[in-house]
Amino acid sequence: MKPGVHHETVDQRHERPLNWPVAERPLRIAMLGWARLSFQAREGSGYNLSASELAAGLAQMGHHVFYLRSGMDYSLRPGTYVKRFESWRGVECFDLFNAPNLSPAAANFGRLATELACPVQSRVVLAWLAQIDAEVVHVHSLEGYPLDLIGAMRQAGYAVVVTPHNYWYACPQVDLLHKEREVCMDFDGGRRCAGCLSPEAGDRVLARRKREQTMVRLFGLAPYQSARQVWLFFKKHATRSGRAKRPIKRDPPPLDPEIGMGFDVGDPAAHAGTIEHNLRLDENDKIVSLGRSPLDQNERFLAGEHHLVVLNEFGERRSAGIDALNQANIVIPPSRFVLNTFLRMGMRPEIGRHVRLGQVHFDQLHRLVKRSPFYRVRPWSPESERPLRFAFHGTVRNNKGLEILASAIPLLSKQVRQRCHFQIRASGWDWTFRKRLSHYPEVQFCGGYDMLQLLASVGEYDVGILPHVWFENSPLVLLEHLHAGKFVVASRLGGPPEWINEGKNGMLFPAGDPEALAACITRLVGGEVAVPSPEEIHRASVLRSYPDHVREVSGIYAEALGASAGQPKSNSTDGNSDAGLHRNAYGAV
Repeated sequence: MKPGVHHETVDQRHERPLNWPVAERPLRIAMLGWARLSFQAREGSGYNLSASELAAGLAQMGHHVFYLRSGMDYSLRPGTYVKRFESWRGVECFDLFNAPNLSPAAANFGRLATELACPVQSRVVLAWLAQIDAEVVHVHSLEGYPLDLIGAMRQAGYAVVVTPHNYWYACPQVDLLHKEREVCMDFDGGRRCAGCLSPEAGDRVLARRKREQTMVRLFGLAPYQSARQVWLFFKKHATRSGRAKRPIKRDPPPLDPEIGMGFDVGDPAAHAGTIEHNLRLDENDKIVSLGRSPLDQNERFLAGEHHLVVLNEFGERRSAGIDALNQANIVIPPSRFVLNTFLRMGMRPEIGRHVRLGQVHFDQLHRLVKRSPFYRVRPWSPESERPLRFAFHGTVRNNKGLEILASAIPLLSKQVRQRCHFQIRASGWDWTFRKRLSHYPEVQFCGGYDMLQLLASVGEYDVGILPHVWFENSPLVLLEHLHAGKFVVASRLGGPPEWINEGKNGMLFPAGDPEALAACITRLVGGEVAVPSPEEIHRASVLRSYPDHVREVSGIYAEALGASAGQPKSNSTDGNSDAGLHRNAYGAV
C-alpha cells in the first residue's frame, strides 16, 4: 500500500445496510487506543466496544478508518515501530511495538517520566499518521501513549478529537478510586496518589512481555505454555527442597442441619428459607470493604477547591493531563459529569461537548422490546404470582459494586427476599460471592455474558441493579437496561443520574450503601414504587440510536477539521527511528 492511497476492503464493497448514512466527503480517520479493536468488549470492556462499533460504523459510511493500538505488543527486536495487524469490518488495524508506555494504565502507574512526555514514541505515531495520510485523529484512550502526543499531533496540523471514556487524564488509577475501594474526593495535590496502586515494576513488565510475546510468535502459544508449565513445576518444587511437608489442617465443613429430615419441611412460616450447602470462606476469600458516598457526592466533588493544586509529580501529571485535553480541537465525553469534572480541573469550556453513546446492540435491544406483545404491559405488581426478578450485569471488580448487592441481600426480610429472584451475570472469579450467597436460593449466578446472551436475557428479569461505587461515565450496562425497557436501581454517582428519571425509569440510592439498596428493593416488592412497562421506560429515557451517534461524530470530525483549517500538516520526519517505521509499517507480523 502506498502512502495516501486507500484500497477499499471487501467489507466496504458490501452493500450498505438499509437507511445507513453515507459520508458526503469521506475522511481519513485515525483512531488511537490500547485494546485490540476486534476483541471489542473482551478487551477494554465498554471503552473498546464503543470505539470498535464507532470505527466500523464510520467505515460503513464510506470513511477510511485506521486504528493504532499501543502499550500491549512487545518484541525482543529493538526499536519502537508499527506493524499492520489485520483488517476488521473495514478498519485497517495496526500495532505499535515496544512502546515506552505500558497499557492498560495500571501497568504504567508511577512511570511518570515517559507518561508525561516521550518524543521517541510521539515521532513514531506522527510518522504512522503521515504514512496513512490521516486528516483527523480520534483518541479513545491515551493509555500506552505519552500525554504530550496530543499537542504534537496538533502542532503537526492534525485535527484531534478526544473521547474520555474514564478519568485517566486526571487520575493514573483511571477511576478516581483510592486504592480501588473508595471515591478519591481530594488527591491532595498528588500526594494521595503515591501508593494508591502497587503494580509490578514497569521494567519487569516490559522485559516479561518482550520475552513471552517473542517466544509465542516464534514457537506458537501451545508450545510456549507447555514449556512455561514445566518451568513453573521445577521452580515450585526446587523452592520446597529440604523442607518438611506439613499436613494441611482443615476444619470440617458445616453440615446441613436438615440432612436427616428428608421430605419433612416442618413449619414453613418458622423457617428462614435458607439452605446450608456445606460451603465456608477460607483465608483466600477476602471480603473487601468499599467506601460509602453520600447522596450528593457528585455535587461535593465538583464543588471541591483542590482540583488545581500541584504538590508533587502526580500533581504535575494531573496538570499535564488537563493541558493535553486543552490541546485537542473537541473533547466529547459520553456524560456531562465527566465533562464537568474536566472543566472543574481547568479544561477550556469551548472545546467540551456531551455526546451520548449509540451502539448496535442497544438498537437491537430497543427493536426487540418494541416488537414484543408485552411492550405496553407492566411486567410485575405485588399481586403477581411470581417473584420480582432483579439482574446484575457486570464484573466482580470493586468499582462495579457487586459487593454492595451481596451485602444488601442478607439485609432483606424473609418476606421480601422470598418475593425476589436475583440473577447475577458477573465475569471474573465469583466463587467467593457464590459461597457467601449460597444460603439464599433466590440468588442465581450465571457467570459472564456476551451480546447473544444479553439479547436473550430480556425476558429473564424485570429490574436492573447498578450498584457501582465509582464516578461512572456513561455505563453501557445502564443503557442496555434502558434500551431493553427495564427499570433500573442505580447508585447516584457519576453519570447515571443524567439518565435516571426518578420513579419513572429508575431509582437512585447512595453509592456503597447496602442498607439503602435493600430499602429500594423493599419499596419495589411492596408496591410503593411501580415497575413501569417497557414503553413507559422508553418515554422517560433520553436515548441515542447507533446511526445517529455515528452521524453525529462524523459531523464533529468535519467541525474539527474546519477549526484546524490553515494549519498545514508537517509530514517531515526527524531521525532514523521514523525512517525505520516507514520501512516496517506494513510488514508481516
